[in-house]
Order: sequence, then C-alpha cells, then structure tokens
Amino acid sequence: MSLRILATGGTFDKRYDPISGTLGFAGTHLHEILPIARIEGEVRVQELMQCDSLDMTDAHRAQVLAACAASPEERIVVVHGTDTMAETARTLGRAGLPRTIVLTGAMLPFDLAGSDALFNLGFAVACARLLPHGVHVAMNAQVFAWDAVRKNRTLGVFEIADTTPA
Repeated sequence: MSLRILATGGTFDKRYDPISGTLGFAGTHLHEILPIARIEGEVRVQELMQCDSLDMTDAHRAQVLAACAASPEERIVVVHGTDTMAETARTLGRAGLPRTIVLTGAMLPFDLAGSDALFNLGFAVACARLLPHGVHVAMNAQVFAWDAVRKNRTLGVFEIADTTPA
C-alpha cells in the first residue's frame, strides 16, 4: 500500500545548533527516520516547507491542502508542528477529500534524546494504512477526529475538544 508523507517542519524537524544554542531547520529528518523505523512498503516523502506551526498561515495550510488533493496516494501522513496542528486538520477535514490523511508531530525534535517523533511517525503511518477516508490527528498513541481535537498546552497533550455549541 503506497503512502505519501508530507513534511511541513514543526518541532519534529527542528535541529539543535550547539554553536548558537538555538533550534532551527535544515531539512526534514524523514529520510533518516524511515530506515530506522523500518516502515515497509512504498513511501514517498514530499517536503512542502520547514515552518514552525506558530508561523503557519492560511496560505501554508492551502499549500498542504493542495498537496493532499494532488497526491496520487490515497493514504497521507502530514508531519506538522503541534501548536496549530488542529487548525490545519480542520482545514483539511472541511475539504472532504477522498483520502485518509493523518497529521502527527513531536513535542521534542527527533534529534534530541527522549523525542516522541519516531513513535508518533510509526503510529501515524499505521493509522493512515488502517483508518477509513477522513482526516485524523495521531499523537502519542491516540487518534482524534479532525473536528474534535485540541492541544492542551498546560498538559502538553492532545485531547478531545468539546464540540458542543456554547
């Protein structure tokens, strides 16, 4: 089963620069992660951008949507920053594409000890291969519907969002 992984940056792809003591971007980690994760089957990686999700705009989200719509693969994982992942999931979900799209990310960059990037990517790939068409967020062994998810910034976890009208 073929799969496309779209890289947008986020903490997942940040790298620590020991000279400056800062985190920044230098391309996606996905090419080094895939062999380590031993993900089988045809996987195509497409790097869309390297962006902190706090800096992601509606134009960036439109770019992600366009890439999902143009993908020949019906199963897609979007590696995304966690801060605005739910917003991008809503943009993709409202589009109603005939695809299974799973967004995932990491709370710590892949190249730092204790990162959840490798696990979250493997989990998201499994979800993309098993779930029906629709948009889902897969983080830390939990799956959420695109229209019922939020990041709890106090606890640093994703949880079901209250969708009851106020």
